Amino acid sequence: MDDKDRRIITYLMDKGRDKISDISRALDIPRVTVYERIKTMQNQGLIKKFTIIPDYTAIGLPLIAFVYVQFDPAGGISERDLATRISNIPTVREVHIITGEWDLLLKVRAESMETLGTLVLDRLREMKGILKTQTLTVFKTVKEDS
Repeated sequence: MDDKDRRIITYLMDKGRDKISDISRALDIPRVTVYERIKTMQNQGLIKKFTIIPDYTAIGLPLIAFVYVQFDPAGGISERDLATRISNIPTVREVHIITGEWDLLLKVRAESMETLGTLVLDRLREMKGILKTQTLTVFKTVKEDS
């Protein structure tokens, strides 16, 4: 990965829907070069996917919460398998295996406190491998990249 690749990735992170010709013009890199480098970076896994960032309030998911999860090794499931299982829950947007007092950190999007409560009380706390949880809700987001 060189400077041109970094410039292309930085550009795409902000304006991923732009045409190759627009990227080429903005970065002063030939169109064919931009196209080939994007394809190469996709094939190498440097660019995982192109996506959107919706207005979550407008689509009915205004509530953000972070949930700490403490892993229970007596639950008959590995921590990695638990993280994968949790990641398949649609309202769970991110799952991180972390260090410290807690073992997992989840980012959740929900339509209301009630649906968040259902997720935590009825889904997460009932899963084998979860000893306990702690939920933190967000008052206001100042910056969010994705």
